[in-house]
Amino acid sequence: MTEAEARPSNFIRQIIDKDLAEGKHTSVHTRFPPEPNGYLHIGHAKSICLNFGIAQDYQGQCNLRFDDTNPEKEDIEYVESIKNDVNWLGFEWSGDIQYSSNYFDTLYSYAIELINKGLAYVDELTPDQIREYRGTLKEPGKHSPYRDRSVEENLALFEKMKSGGFKEATACLRAKIDMSSPFMVMRDPVLYRVRFAEHHQTGDKWCIYPMYDFTHCISDALEGITHSICTLEFQDNRRLYDWVLDNISIECQPRQYEFSRLNLEYTVMSKRKLNQLVTENLVNGWDDPRMPTISGLRRRGFTSASIREFCQRIGVTKQENMIEFGSLESCIRDDLNENAPRAMAVLDPVKIIIEDFEAGKVETLNVANHPNKPEMGSREVPFSREIWIEREDFREEANKKYKRLVLGKEVRLRGAYVIKAERVEKDAEGNISTIFCSYDSDTLGKNPADGRKVKGVIHWVSADNGVPAEIRLYDRLFTVPNPAAADDFKATINSKSLQVMNGYVEPSLIDASPEKGLQFERTGYFCVDNKDSKPDALVFNRTVGLRDTWAKTGE
Repeated sequence: MTEAEARPSNFIRQIIDKDLAEGKHTSVHTRFPPEPNGYLHIGHAKSICLNFGIAQDYQGQCNLRFDDTNPEKEDIEYVESIKNDVNWLGFEWSGDIQYSSNYFDTLYSYAIELINKGLAYVDELTPDQIREYRGTLKEPGKHSPYRDRSVEENLALFEKMKSGGFKEATACLRAKIDMSSPFMVMRDPVLYRVRFAEHHQTGDKWCIYPMYDFTHCISDALEGITHSICTLEFQDNRRLYDWVLDNISIECQPRQYEFSRLNLEYTVMSKRKLNQLVTENLVNGWDDPRMPTISGLRRRGFTSASIREFCQRIGVTKQENMIEFGSLESCIRDDLNENAPRAMAVLDPVKIIIEDFEAGKVETLNVANHPNKPEMGSREVPFSREIWIEREDFREEANKKYKRLVLGKEVRLRGAYVIKAERVEKDAEGNISTIFCSYDSDTLGKNPADGRKVKGVIHWVSADNGVPAEIRLYDRLFTVPNPAAADDFKATINSKSLQVMNGYVEPSLIDASPEKGLQFERTGYFCVDNKDSKPDALVFNRTVGLRDTWAKTGE
């Protein structure tokens, strides 16, 4: 199979193949143009993988361009986070980072050109009046009383806008197209508005800022973009995209192509809603591991490879659909099952005392890091008279299906000995505080000599050498598959989306690297929290369980 045949095909790649075959283009140049008004989410990852992936596969170029025309909502913090996310996902942009603000002078000159051609005018209707005059989907719009001003008057008024002579919302520049168009976007759209806001790139040089639809197509043309790829909500805007380029003196004429955005169950993708979650302290910041942001997924332990794989699996179509959250989890589970070293951690500890093991003695056991990959080596795990096990791994009485420790019966400790529960001690409330056991000293790495069979295996951590750790169990942030469709999406927040446990981990994990995935034996996949964890106060985040329990229980 050739490299070209191995590429995941989709309708956009088929268009590119045709354009190249017909000589319409000799190379491919895409771009990823986020607005720096928030952190990127998993939906943006789909666009990043598409645009940068196409550039990689066709040996072309992909620009990173910040659509920074709305200074009130933008911040340099978001610029830096977006750059980091693109790099972390494994992509490099072509040349220098671009900003739409780089082109403000050029955009202004094209606005002047449209005025000179009688195709743009300064309107002094209020924003509410503009909406009223625009009409409805069933009723055509009506002309603004300012629509037929002369070219000279419009030039003077536009200069007055630029010079700060109008207050905000008292004047704007509109394209003169067709107020009876069946497409609302073509009913004299606003091209420039007045904003007295300092810009993170241009400072206070400008008090008028171009609109997205005017800026985007011209920026594409100035950068020589061949295929301008965006999501389906911009489908009608393509008419304005083409209109602007057709009516200014610019040589390059990019084409816009639309694909369906990513809709993922149990999440919201609206930046406005995500911003609400952050500003109203419903989550702990943009990088909260419950958030669908790239930084949140990264902090939770998702790998860049798993997100790229997810974007490849869901594909690129024009069909709107809702992707199961389990599909994303499946990608990281497949990745970590193959690549994550194993370790032992006890989340809900109860103490075992092995009465016939020498007090004060610490035995060093050698345990494999991966059951199927000897090349991943092994680690040393201390074993002592007192150990922690999971509370749920012991019962005083149980049926034959229970394969863990039962009073009067045996179980094997992972990588260690067979032990037998002899008796228990309880606290004043009747809760088991200590389990007293005996052990078979001749069962390290082998079955009991007399042929008796021990079926269960449980994990453990030395009570003498184990390291205390805070362990955060994350779950879906919302209780319904489509929270965006709820009357109040915040009312569907899952109150159980974060459970904090205080347990113990084996000492080898003191030096675990943030974002390096681990499998806690029999518990799930975890990583060191890259923000809150410290050597003397370890914090681990659960990335995903060992299997998809939601598929079975729905909770």
